[in-house]
Amino acid sequence: MIRSYYIDYPQEHIEGQAHRYRCVFCKLETTAINGHLDGHAATCTYRKQMEKEGFECLQSDAVTPMKEADDYD
Repeated sequence: MIRSYYIDYPQEHIEGQAHRYRCVFCKLETTAINGHLDGHAATCTYRKQMEKEGFECLQSDAVTPMKEADDYD
């Protein structure tokens, strides 16, 4: 199975940043994950669980590059 977006993972606020969050498990920023399962690290607990349940990555990259995110708050 493939979803359009994977946004149901637990997130935590990045201290000192007004609107920046990251995955609780792999610590990658939500802007780097960009709603894709393959945006999480290959060792991420969330990604492993989703793959175990039959969900698939769209790409083989471990991290989706940040292309359209703002670098400023």
